[in-house]
Amino acid sequence: MIRQLEVDGVPTLLAPAAGPVRAGLVFRVGVADETLARRGVTHLLEHLALAPLGLLDHDANGMTEALFSSFVVRGGPEEVVAFLNTVCGNLCEPPTDRIDVEREILGVEESGRPRGSLGRLPLWRHGARDHGLVSYPEYGLPGITGDDVREWAASRFTRGNAVLFLTGDEVPRGLRLPLPEGERRPVPTPSSALPHTPAYFSDGAGLVALDAVVARRAAAVVYAGVLERELFRALRQEEGLSYQVATGYQPLGDATASLRAFADSSPDRQDALLGGFVDTLATLRVGRIARADRDVAVARRLEALAHPEADADRLPQCARDLLTGAPVRDLDELRAELAAVTVDDLREVAREAAASALLLVPAGLRADWAGFSAAPTFSEDSVEGKAHQGRDDHSQLIVGDDGVTVADGEAVATVRYADCAALLVWPDGARRLIGHDGIVVHVEPNLFEPVPDLAVVDQAVAADRHVTLPARPDDAIPPPPPEVGRLSRMVRSVRETGNTVTAWLSATLLDPGR
Repeated sequence: MIRQLEVDGVPTLLAPAAGPVRAGLVFRVGVADETLARRGVTHLLEHLALAPLGLLDHDANGMTEALFSSFVVRGGPEEVVAFLNTVCGNLCEPPTDRIDVEREILGVEESGRPRGSLGRLPLWRHGARDHGLVSYPEYGLPGITGDDVREWAASRFTRGNAVLFLTGDEVPRGLRLPLPEGERRPVPTPSSALPHTPAYFSDGAGLVALDAVVARRAAAVVYAGVLERELFRALRQEEGLSYQVATGYQPLGDATASLRAFADSSPDRQDALLGGFVDTLATLRVGRIARADRDVAVARRLEALAHPEADADRLPQCARDLLTGAPVRDLDELRAELAAVTVDDLREVAREAAASALLLVPAGLRADWAGFSAAPTFSEDSVEGKAHQGRDDHSQLIVGDDGVTVADGEAVATVRYADCAALLVWPDGARRLIGHDGIVVHVEPNLFEPVPDLAVVDQAVAADRHVTLPARPDDAIPPPPPEVGRLSRMVRSVRETGNTVTAWLSATLLDPGR
């Protein structure tokens, strides 16, 4: 049974468990609360809170997620007390003298983090804000100051915005949580970069993936299990198209949950994989769900709840639930909800998932034949302003009073200043505007004539959206005329993610992500 109490005014969850104490201090703040231009401030503060601890003889770590930041520890009661007391002290008075060191460490961490196709799903659904920010690099790190860190800590890492969880029979003696007062932060309202769903986008990876948003409920948990069984049966056992098939279910903090599924394939079977994946979704959507699959999925969930330390294992999620206003339910309630799920309930979830679906398909393939709309990769309109002809003779840059457009034939990318999530600024004059919808306009001044004066862009975009980046190496900067000559880079897409632009609309031969 999970007991609810308080420690220093912080809601606390306590569950019995054998062995060392497991504890975590969870805050309702994460990447989705940032802006693109200040992306990374939460992660930086997490590092600063842990750095003074040095080397520890027990397990301890910090995590920055989309909606939550956590500090977790496993050890003896005295070790847990020392860890949590120290973390709280560092959050109250961040050791800002370590910002430069931790910034370098975060840069190394960023460069080593894989950014696969699945990591781009939030960007395509939400764009370059709130829940979509997890797809982007930590652009804000170079410009974050000590004052920025202190303000973020004082307003987000507070007593009112935290929940503590612990295993054991009692709260360890001497535990204090000296956090500042503050209010509970609401979950950011998810934005949408998709005009219509179901939608799809294509990517170079050899897999098919589904991202859907459904109401949070037991039936959706069970449906994730049913979907995995159906995909495994169809794509691996029957057709031999896939080796790895998996599904996932994650609450989003606002009475909804993310339902995901993916399957991989060899390069020569990707077309067949897409067809089989879509057919499986359609089979479930029209209600062809076997009672036996429902029974197996429910039984597996009930088995997990039967573990002797099931309550202790649930503590991290229960802390997140409490922070987002969801009740902490006991095991009997969860078992009853699972047992009550019917096949008709699963059919309803299948239809809901199909209606909100975002499908990732391998590069070169489409899914419009199956009723999915292509997610936008270009803008619908252009700005009016001064035109600059590209030196490739077919692209054009337009700098207007309300935004910037780069066009190449019918392919158009526009970012308006009011909708600019971040303006990346290089000392050599290059600029990249990233719109809230994820559309990117990258401008290399040397590649247009007359050479544009981008001072109007700098002045028009709000200062808190500017990101000043280090100088690029000489070979990354296109030379001025007449050395440039004719260029012929074609437009493929203007969505950006990871450390590079997947493809962008600009008359340039270099990779602007370098």
